[in-house]
Amino acid sequence: MPEYTYIARSQEGKRTEGNLTAVNLSDAMEILSKKNLSIVKLDERDEVFDFLDPFIDRFNLAVRKMKTRIPLSDLVFFTRQISTMFSSGLTIEKSLHFLALEEKNKKFKIIIEDLENNVKKGLLLSDAISRHPGVFSNLYVSLVRAGEVSGKLYETLDELSVYLETVSDTQRKVTSAMYYPIFIIGFLIAMLFVTFTWLLPRFSEVYDALGSELPYYTVMLVSMGSWFNNNVFFITFMCILIVITLWFLSLTDTGTLIKDQILLKLPIFGSIIESNIYSKFTKTFGILIGSGVQVLDTMDLLARVVDNRIFQLATQKASIEIENGINISAALKSTGKFPPIMIQLLSTGEETGEIDGLALKASEFYTKQVNASVDRLTSIIEPALVVLVGGVIAAIVVVTYLPIFHFGEAIGN
Repeated sequence: MPEYTYIARSQEGKRTEGNLTAVNLSDAMEILSKKNLSIVKLDERDEVFDFLDPFIDRFNLAVRKMKTRIPLSDLVFFTRQISTMFSSGLTIEKSLHFLALEEKNKKFKIIIEDLENNVKKGLLLSDAISRHPGVFSNLYVSLVRAGEVSGKLYETLDELSVYLETVSDTQRKVTSAMYYPIFIIGFLIAMLFVTFTWLLPRFSEVYDALGSELPYYTVMLVSMGSWFNNNVFFITFMCILIVITLWFLSLTDTGTLIKDQILLKLPIFGSIIESNIYSKFTKTFGILIGSGVQVLDTMDLLARVVDNRIFQLATQKASIEIENGINISAALKSTGKFPPIMIQLLSTGEETGEIDGLALKASEFYTKQVNASVDRLTSIIEPALVVLVGGVIAAIVVVTYLPIFHFGEAIGN
């Protein structure tokens, strides 16, 4: 028998959803009716398409983002400039025209020109940017739409530019902190490659000519180098295949959930990722509520912009509780995923009517935590990498030059 998924309300108005098995659609409606439930939505569930639809959507979005990838700094500058021009009295159409003339990035220039053409045709700015999901996120579109509805587009764009600048600064700081480790690890890999493919085979040739055997540890390294040389194309192919497979898996709900669980459990990095999620959550919440977006719409947007499947599910669960009449802080607390400090600040905000302002203060707190953690991580990684590289070099030098101590024996033989 087919399986149906439903959303319904009880006689008390409580929202409920789930799955049921029935002979047909009429039978499913009768089952819900006998439970005294009012049907809001009832669809036949198709397991194949339940899996494929979100996967295909995420794949298409990922491909579109790769094709239209715009540096975040360019998007920050665009948002700041259009906010300034609009506040100075220029129309959105004129602002877009001038920005398109000055834009140096060819891909972004084409997008801005398309925005200008769509605005000329009568579309709102929010509708025009929604046609470019690879560049403008759900949050961006929703904030612009909220600014248009409330008549405060300039203030909304200004807040959005500040938010994007904060995100850009955090990303730049993390990226800068990772330059040194990436360089060191790259240097280490290159050194090992040269050692295995060129240096160790030379030692083997010398000893073959002298008729003497290499020491055991040197033989191990030579064997590893020989195996690497004989299988270099296979190793490269397998690495590429593994990366592509993991990428495809990350586009599925289950794969995303597993990946996010692993990331949150990483030592040091996990706490940074978690603090960054809290910062983004509270910042986005504060901006959306302050812009006049309804709470349930805000929760729906937060679930899409939080960039973590675990917190996405927690946000969706909290949204259902809020719809059933529970206040925001209690709903978030019931998920068990949000920290007490955040819950307390939001609870205080609900009581005082300043929940948006306190949410932004919570965001500042977690942003400082992220910055402090990144600074700490940088101070730990640098000496740790020096020790790692030093240890690997020392081991290679010892094992590589161990045969020198046997030169006398080899020449005597």
